[in-house]
Amino acid sequence: MRPIKENVIKEKSFAFAVRIVKLYNYLKEQHQEYVISKQLLRSGTAIGALVREAQNAESKADFVHKLGIAQKECDETRYWIELLTAVELLTQAQYDDIHQAATELLKIIRAIILNIKHQA
Repeated sequence: MRPIKENVIKEKSFAFAVRIVKLYNYLKEQHQEYVISKQLLRSGTAIGALVREAQNAESKADFVHKLGIAQKECDETRYWIELLTAVELLTQAQYDDIHQAATELLKIIRAIILNIKHQA
């Protein structure tokens, strides 16, 4: 199984997970919000873990499958970010910043999946 080029996705997904943990702590401390923020924490940190799993895939199909789950977790994370903004727990500036990062990550994951599928 070929490694992900230059580990860009590995680095970006890890950096995103760090941001999600910090956002989770902010929501707990500043807004006493525990339910939605916990969902955000789970899905936002799962992306990087799934990318790591994909790097150790047993086959191309396994690689694509794990990245497919990472893609779903990333889109779920965007949902929680949108909901937190809709209920006014995130400012528009906070939303724009973290949502843009999630969208960029989602696009990279999708591009990798499509690239692998087109190689088959």
